[in-house]
Amino acid sequence: MIKKKLALFIALSLLLSGCGLGNKNEDNKNIDISSNEKITDDSTNEKSIEDSKSSNGSDSTSKLESNSKTESTPKPESTPKEKSNPPQKPTTKKALSDTSSLSTEPIEWSWLYSSRDSAELLSKYKAYGFGDTSKKIIYLTFDEGYENGYTDSILNTLKANNVQATFFVTKPYVTGSFNGISNTELLKRMSNEGHIIGNHSVHHKSMPTFKDESAFNAEITQVEDAVNSVPGCKMLKYFRPPEGTFSELSLYYTQKLGYKSVFFTLAYKDYDVDNQPDPGSSKTQLLKNTRDGMICLLHAVSKTNVTILDSLIKEWKSQGYEFKTLDELPN
Repeated sequence: MIKKKLALFIALSLLLSGCGLGNKNEDNKNIDISSNEKITDDSTNEKSIEDSKSSNGSDSTSKLESNSKTESTPKPESTPKEKSNPPQKPTTKKALSDTSSLSTEPIEWSWLYSSRDSAELLSKYKAYGFGDTSKKIIYLTFDEGYENGYTDSILNTLKANNVQATFFVTKPYVTGSFNGISNTELLKRMSNEGHIIGNHSVHHKSMPTFKDESAFNAEITQVEDAVNSVPGCKMLKYFRPPEGTFSELSLYYTQKLGYKSVFFTLAYKDYDVDNQPDPGSSKTQLLKNTRDGMICLLHAVSKTNVTILDSLIKEWKSQGYEFKTLDELPN
């Protein structure tokens, strides 16, 4: 009897134990489902992150690579680089396919009349005969066909008076020397002291005579290359036509190379080294013809100019003039 009761008790215990395990398994099942839902959500986020990485070049599955290519396709089209450089909006002047309509007739520059008489051509091709005429400004420039021993003194005077100028050089000047000293030392000093090195051609010939574009370009680019090969020097794109002679075609060719043609408002016969003008009368003449916004041309080979330069600059300043560089010319 006791054995039967014990057996019945054990049977009831096992039955009750089995019901408890069933409930626990149901709870575990619910936890697993909830956990799986979380993992699914997280994996979706990770896929988005991987898609983003893939579009930036990271490795992924072939499906993600395909998705990233699809997503990245429009990106190059919307980058600022392509927007800022549209093919129909060039930053430089359009080249003419036919230049036969441009006049090749030489025009001689007159500092008294050309700025007025050729105003339309000068404006069309961004050429200058004067600067800002609304203010008491002088743009001081020197032409350097060859070295005559005076440039060092000119640089000393400019430095002492805190004046920056532009030196228009030829190729023979760049490659030449004076008394055994290479002119490149003077070019380096010009650059180091804040002056502009401009272009005055290779052979100092009338530019309208170069009707072939390649020959014309060589007259300018060879000087630029020579200057830029000097350590610490860089030629800025200002061109002074030799002899002051130009044509519509020569102005067009110059502008096409990215240069501005720079003529002058005031000059005098200072270039004949064997027949130098009197310093006193030369200074008087220059002061008498000084104008607001003038581009003044002096030749660095002139002994007279070296003699009067310091007092001339001081007199200009006492009259209220200030000196600007060609970089400050009005547009």
